[in-house]
Amino acid sequence: MSSSKTIAKNTLFLYFRMILIMGITLYTSRIVLKQLGVSDFGLYSLVGGIVAMLGILNSAMANATQRYLSFDIGKGDLEQLKKTFSATLTIHFGIAIFVFVLTETIGLWYINNVMNFPENRAISINVVYQFSVLTLLLTIIQVPYNALILAHEKMAVYAYVSILEVILKLIIVFILDAFNYDKLIIYAILTFLVALIIRLIYQFYCRKKFIESHYEYKWSPVFFKEILSYSGWNLFGNFAVVARNQGNNVLLNLFFGPVLNASYGLTNQVQTAVSLFVTNFQAALNPQIIKNYAAQELNKMYNLICTGSKLSFFLVILLFFPLYLNIDTILEIWLSNPPEKTNSFIKLALVVILIDCLSGPLMVSAQATGRIKNYQIVVGTIVFLNLPISFIGLKYFEAKSEFVFYVSIFLSVFAFIFRLYFLKNMINFPIARYLKTVILRVLLLFIPCLLACQIVYRYLKELHEVHFLIVSTTVLLIVTLTFIFIIGLDKNEKTFVQRMVIGKIKK
Repeated sequence: MSSSKTIAKNTLFLYFRMILIMGITLYTSRIVLKQLGVSDFGLYSLVGGIVAMLGILNSAMANATQRYLSFDIGKGDLEQLKKTFSATLTIHFGIAIFVFVLTETIGLWYINNVMNFPENRAISINVVYQFSVLTLLLTIIQVPYNALILAHEKMAVYAYVSILEVILKLIIVFILDAFNYDKLIIYAILTFLVALIIRLIYQFYCRKKFIESHYEYKWSPVFFKEILSYSGWNLFGNFAVVARNQGNNVLLNLFFGPVLNASYGLTNQVQTAVSLFVTNFQAALNPQIIKNYAAQELNKMYNLICTGSKLSFFLVILLFFPLYLNIDTILEIWLSNPPEKTNSFIKLALVVILIDCLSGPLMVSAQATGRIKNYQIVVGTIVFLNLPISFIGLKYFEAKSEFVFYVSIFLSVFAFIFRLYFLKNMINFPIARYLKTVILRVLLLFIPCLLACQIVYRYLKELHEVHFLIVSTTVLLIVTLTFIFIIGLDKNEKTFVQRMVIGKIKK
């Protein structure tokens, strides 16, 4: 009960953060698109994506840092926790230096020799690239502090600082209007300054609240090797995800030009906003999964995996049908004149999210064991296949731009199946129980919700666009919540919800 209350409280903090961040981010995107223009917005999205591709080392270490810090807290070993934090900070400084070398060699070569952009924007693109690199380096050395806050489950602090970050980014947008100089360059510089401020805030808080965050350099070859080995296999998995997400952006640039990069960048904005509904919940859940594994409370771990996957799906499906049905109207309200293909990209991205949301607890559980070599080789390879298959389809079969999303959908299903297979071998995970309590319920839930969506469209489509948006969203939310309660929840979960609702009414 204590862990459930902790998860619930932390989820509320993260959702408070999410609602504000999502609203501000979507509004900011509209203004930035207007200030920069479609072409410059697409170029900024592409440059940022290339920098992200070169920062995959950081993503791998972020997962490793989170895992080891949560594991030490779960075991109650303060001395080891101190060593782990210092070791991960040392490694992150090393990664920052290595990434800097990569970005100033391979990355810089790609920007100036391969990337497709107007010649008169060459100087601007290079300046933006350099500040994007500096922002990435700050993000890298910030990871251990973020991971420590999440491992201690101090979600309120994480939420408040994140809210401050998006508010600062909103201020940036209004500052842009005051400059007559190249807005693309100004935007990149101001974004870097925001990253610097946030980095200093996280470091100050951790040093004040957590004794283990005081850095002590100690050379421990065995421990360094263990973390780096774990990170190395995580690197392969993260590289595969980046190849799928940002690699597709690069392919769209090569075959269709920067306008579709703007569409893809906006799709990523929506994808991130929708994914926040799941990632915030899973961020509160993940430390508990790792801590239960560290304490060898495997049955509790199994329960968290099943509940986490199911609730993640419920959170996404609440948004899925209203967004899918009303995406054209939403884009018109949000952007006035959205770039071509944005609506079809977003619809397909929503399907990818709906599939991938089930996998979050499975991935964290695999990482909790520390034995991820074979898991990452197989699953990472499946995810990475997005890039070569998409390239072949676009180049040799003249496929439409949406093809990259069709490939992602197919391979997401394939990767999910293999994740279950590996968990069976790694932690003796009860697959039959998962299929019955999670997959069967979400399939039974999806079918009536899909039918309800078709009925709503058939009988309400004559309404004015904005009226249809309001009415259809309200109806679909009520219908989906009803089916979640009737079909999605088991007997104990229904009893819990009923007690919560009755308790609130009595109060």
